Amino acid sequence: MDYFDIVIVGSGAGLMVAEAAITSNKKCAIIEKSKFGGTCLTKGCIPSKMLVYPADMIRTYEKSSRIGLSFGSPEVDWETISKRMWNQIDYNKAIEQSLKQSENLRIYNGEAEFTGKDKMRVRLSSGGFSDEIRGGIFVIANGSRSFIPPIHNLERTGYITSETFFGDKFPQKPWSSLIIVGGGAIGAEFAHIFSALGTKVTVIEMQPHILPTEEEEISRFVETEFKNNRIDLMTNCKVISSEKKGDMKSIIVENLQTGKRETVEAQEIFIASGVFPNNDILRLENTEIETDKRGWIKTNEYLETTQKNVYAIGDTNGKYQLRHKANYEAEVLIHNLFSGESKKRKACYNAVPWAVFTWPQVAHVGITEREARESGKKYWIGRNYYSRIASGIAMGIGGHSSDDGFVKIIVGEEKNILGVHIVGPHASILLQPFVYLMNANYKCEKGREKRRSSLICPQLGSYTPIVHSMVIHPSFNELTAWVLENINWQDERWL
Repeated sequence: MDYFDIVIVGSGAGLMVAEAAITSNKKCAIIEKSKFGGTCLTKGCIPSKMLVYPADMIRTYEKSSRIGLSFGSPEVDWETISKRMWNQIDYNKAIEQSLKQSENLRIYNGEAEFTGKDKMRVRLSSGGFSDEIRGGIFVIANGSRSFIPPIHNLERTGYITSETFFGDKFPQKPWSSLIIVGGGAIGAEFAHIFSALGTKVTVIEMQPHILPTEEEEISRFVETEFKNNRIDLMTNCKVISSEKKGDMKSIIVENLQTGKRETVEAQEIFIASGVFPNNDILRLENTEIETDKRGWIKTNEYLETTQKNVYAIGDTNGKYQLRHKANYEAEVLIHNLFSGESKKRKACYNAVPWAVFTWPQVAHVGITEREARESGKKYWIGRNYYSRIASGIAMGIGGHSSDDGFVKIIVGEEKNILGVHIVGPHASILLQPFVYLMNANYKCEKGREKRRSSLICPQLGSYTPIVHSMVIHPSFNELTAWVLENINWQDERWL
């Protein structure tokens, strides 16, 4: 039975750990059932942006007349768009080939399963099982997969997910019509992509609003723009059953408030109703690794599972399904395993940024106003709009424009940033400085003089550095910097 210092399941963020292990002269095994690079590279955030950007360009051109430009209808070259996307996905081949050159690394192509607390075998993609292997350390980074809701006759009707879309069900041309089941980040992103390309899109969401994890006013704002872009929205609705007739597919949708049912028809059905952990294939019953009631692996602040020398990072531990969060956890784990320092780093999730690359773009960090209200602490709200800054005006955005996006900031008593929410152009870029501030770990000391009892440096999470900084004019940074001037300090909100 072969022994490895470290066994890694999954080649997304797990690949970072593997590279660090190899550099540290550890004998390493990595197990991957699909393409190397993980979901983000091969069937998620990176290839989808190769489709989002052309869609963004189309939506921008549609607004060009308000700044004095006139363009004809854009011609979509789906073959070129697709080729660029597949070239990016195919980078996984170079990754795998490079790994094969590493002397201290063995690659297993297939699905891993525990046969004991320190033993595994691999259900090989080529068929059969590998010999058992033993590991000193195991790192589980095997991600998640699309959750398929219990819709009658769905398997017979046929459908796609983000996995199969970036696989054997990728369309030869944009569909004429598309039903998207789920109005979260993935559903909203694909609704933007295909509606911009001319597809008739219908989004079905069980919650009262799409993007249900966002501020409600931002969700409503995106809904308005979706409708302006000819996307049909059906919220508070559940898909009951499906059927295929010829080249078309239909679903029966029930309104959860009224009980009314209606039929929606389209060329294809895209299931985007959340994700499910891949931990069910690991045979965790052969270990001491515990999961929560939803199947996510339990981890502590050091990313340790309930079994010694087994760690879990990324989607698999259920703490946000975001690649940048997985990369962050990989960096924490690499420090703790290979740096040689006695003081271990803790994973901290106080400022996890989110972005949804739909149209309009959405980004947030921290808590929502509802969460602030439920906390029982005092808080204040500030807003600023694109129509109030020069860069927004230059884009043709006015106070009466339907796409006049905004930033909303929630602050606490000690000038601390509780949450920031942005909807509009470049939202993901504009959000990032707030993430840095919320993560800034200033070492504050009290003044030595008795008459100076206050802290002499900004507190953790304070927005003070923004107030004391120059802001490039004119730039979109004014949208987020000047929001602090719009906080209504007379409007104290708390329970």
